[in-house]
Amino acid sequence: MSTSHHPSRRNKHFLALIGTLVLALAGCGLAGGTASDERTISVIATDSPPYHDPLEIAREQLEAEGWRLDVRYVTDIVQPNHAVSAGEADFNFFQHGAYLQTFNRDNGTDVVPLFYAVGSPAGVYSTRYDDISQLPDGARIALPVDPANNGRALHLLAGAGRLKLREGAQVVTTSQRDIVDNPHGYSFVEVDQQTLTQTLPDVDAGFLFSRQAIEIGLDVEGSALLREQDLDAVPYRIVVGGRPDEVGSAKARALQAALQSPRVRDFFKQFYGEWAPLPWNEDPQAQLGQWWKDGGR
Repeated sequence: MSTSHHPSRRNKHFLALIGTLVLALAGCGLAGGTASDERTISVIATDSPPYHDPLEIAREQLEAEGWRLDVRYVTDIVQPNHAVSAGEADFNFFQHGAYLQTFNRDNGTDVVPLFYAVGSPAGVYSTRYDDISQLPDGARIALPVDPANNGRALHLLAGAGRLKLREGAQVVTTSQRDIVDNPHGYSFVEVDQQTLTQTLPDVDAGFLFSRQAIEIGLDVEGSALLREQDLDAVPYRIVVGGRPDEVGSAKARALQAALQSPRVRDFFKQFYGEWAPLPWNEDPQAQLGQWWKDGGR
């Protein structure tokens, strides 16, 4: 009787199948990262000119440096942070620091502000009135429903003496519950921030970001009933967000350089005007961390 052991035909077929599967998985990128993955920067962003256009400008620079920029544009303000937190995208580009800090608190995410893109002042606008003093008693005013911007609008009205807020009310937590005196009997319509422009014709006045006012043809400075005076307020600077492990990464450095290039600078100055703040040499993690520690005022 022979005692030698040769692989059976069944075993040969099995080993061949395993080899084929390993090759297939490697080809799909499931057997580990590939060189192409390491040179791909994925971003989820708002489908709006001041986000879309800088990214398309950045794409050219990144491609010249051997990077591939993969951008997914969306129209809501919830997906981008969840996508980055879950690892579905490397970075997002759609929000200011106050919104990011509030979103992390309310949703248990840990998205960090990696670098600044541009300042993002806002105001109260109207298609019916030219001055805040013309706003009638009982006027309907549209506010963004998200807390970081809802309070922002109410503080604008309070600063103009149109209503009074509870003493010590913080911008990022202020809501209608904090109104202690509403002498003009204003009523407030809370809507998703992405629909503020569509809502404006149906109300007496409404809160708009500068980019929204520009997109519907309003003069950002001349048309505002009320406008934030601190155009470079730290909490309302637009940031690029990412996971903590992307801080200082090659991808983050490449994207920052591309989004802070002279061509992008020219775009922001043309889109917003010469007043557009570009705090590119400042550290958003340190500044926003201190602002949040101080109570988000």
